[in-house]
Amino acid sequence: MNQVSKLFFFLKPYWKKAVLSLVLLTAVVGMDLAIPRLVQRVIDQGINAKNMQVVGSTFFLMLGISVLDTILAIGNNNYSVQVGEGVGRDMREAIFLKIQSFSFGNLDRLKTGQLMVRLSSDSSVVQRLYQITLRIGTRAPLLMIGSIILMFNTAPQLALIMLPLLLITSTIIALFSIKMGPMFLTMQQKLDRLNNVLQENIAGVRVVKSFVRARYEGGRFEQANEDFTERNIRVAQLMSILGPILTFALNIGIVIVIWSGGLQSIRLGNLSTGQIVAFVNYLQTTIVPLMNLVNLANIWAAAIASAGRVNEVLDAIPEVQDALDAIALPANSRPQVVFENVGFHYNGSTDGSVLHGINLTAEPGQRIAFLGATGSGKSTLINLIPRFYDATEGRILIDGVDIRQVRQDSLLAHIGIVPQETVLFSGTVRDNIRYGRPDAADEDVEAAAKAAQAHEFILDLPDRYDTHVEERGTNLSGGQKQRIAIARAMLTNPSILILDDSTSSVDVETETKIQSALDELMKGRTSFVVAQRISTVLKADKIVVIDKGQIAAEGTHRELLQSSPIYQEIYASQLGNGINGA
Repeated sequence: MNQVSKLFFFLKPYWKKAVLSLVLLTAVVGMDLAIPRLVQRVIDQGINAKNMQVVGSTFFLMLGISVLDTILAIGNNNYSVQVGEGVGRDMREAIFLKIQSFSFGNLDRLKTGQLMVRLSSDSSVVQRLYQITLRIGTRAPLLMIGSIILMFNTAPQLALIMLPLLLITSTIIALFSIKMGPMFLTMQQKLDRLNNVLQENIAGVRVVKSFVRARYEGGRFEQANEDFTERNIRVAQLMSILGPILTFALNIGIVIVIWSGGLQSIRLGNLSTGQIVAFVNYLQTTIVPLMNLVNLANIWAAAIASAGRVNEVLDAIPEVQDALDAIALPANSRPQVVFENVGFHYNGSTDGSVLHGINLTAEPGQRIAFLGATGSGKSTLINLIPRFYDATEGRILIDGVDIRQVRQDSLLAHIGIVPQETVLFSGTVRDNIRYGRPDAADEDVEAAAKAAQAHEFILDLPDRYDTHVEERGTNLSGGQKQRIAIARAMLTNPSILILDDSTSSVDVETETKIQSALDELMKGRTSFVVAQRISTVLKADKIVVIDKGQIAAEGTHRELLQSSPIYQEIYASQLGNGINGA
């Protein structure tokens, strides 16, 4: 319940509509409770007394109540839907914006599939709770309480006989509700697993096909799907038991009322036929709401489980946050970047540090290249500069200021990034190039594309710059996507440029063209280049060799050929053994 109550603030903008919905619902309940008493009047004062005037007037009164009841019920449904949909929309938006604020560390723990389930399925479950509570959730207890009161008012002796049955029925419902909570939580966890497998396979379908692993992945999905289905079946089976139990209780109650009420009416004459009929109606409007409460209990159980998972996202604290006194970096600066004894390990664990003891200075306008084996820590190191992660040891300074004292938006405004894995968004080629500068003129977009050696192939596309980019850029080659990503970074005119192995997806000829453009782009900018190809780093002002999370050597190409065995080995493996002549 605490998990659900924490989400009540989403209801605040809609409280007037929620209150109006409840007022209309209360009026509907009052009219529903009046009907059995009017039926009693028709039978006792009209039919049995052969008084057609009473029958006629009561008929028109009941007809009017039914029409008004319908109108009010429609109004209640309309407002409850507006409240529920509004809450659902705001909740999804809040979750989405929260995810946008996450650092890479948060995203490492909350996987893509899990976040998708929380954003879609879990938020919908909580939304449904709000919507149903304003209808069945409030109507059922009001009807039940009102019916019990009117049962005692109509026939106290019969009400006392029915009281134990109602208590037993309520206890059964409570026990079922307690049992359902953990089952719904497990069901959502199984859905998490199913979505994770699905997301991984859709994203990696080409890898799956390339390695002929469709059967294996099909088995993984089948197992996850089977687990989810099995859990759903168990929940449905438990729910299916309760309905017949309550129906049985209602039938038993009606039999007891007719038997006991009939005896009292015949032998003692203290109950009229109308009273017995009215009492049976009130008994039904007590048991039937109990059945509705069963469904509501299931909704509550599911919502409590889902609310906990939604709160897990909303309560998560981004690992990278702005300091209270964070400042903005000066515009148009040519920054110096300094690493002072920087270390990093994931998830706060001191075991297996990824980086340690990094001391490095990049002077304004200098080009720094990082070279090393896969897994040596190159990409992790450059991810610390834009604060995708925060260093766990030491500090990074830009213009003498610790980047943890700089506003993230200001920091990122100075940095242009071309990631190793190119990500393009649905939209046109033009939209993708000016993603970081939406107001850029068409001339600037084309200039950036020309600098990235992308202009020529874009002109060959069906609609040129207005060509639609398919999901994940499937209608473009790897090299084309990479050049668009480079143009995107160029357009922002950053003072710090980060290239994370950004020419890995292009051929040598295209790489040469791009490298020429990058040479021009990097003039006057502090640049960091991660590369697998040694040819990419030959012109760097400083080449830093990373080995096992630390700097093994640094210097120019010629200096490292003379002093670094690791660099010599990389050079020889890629460009041959002519080290001495290089």
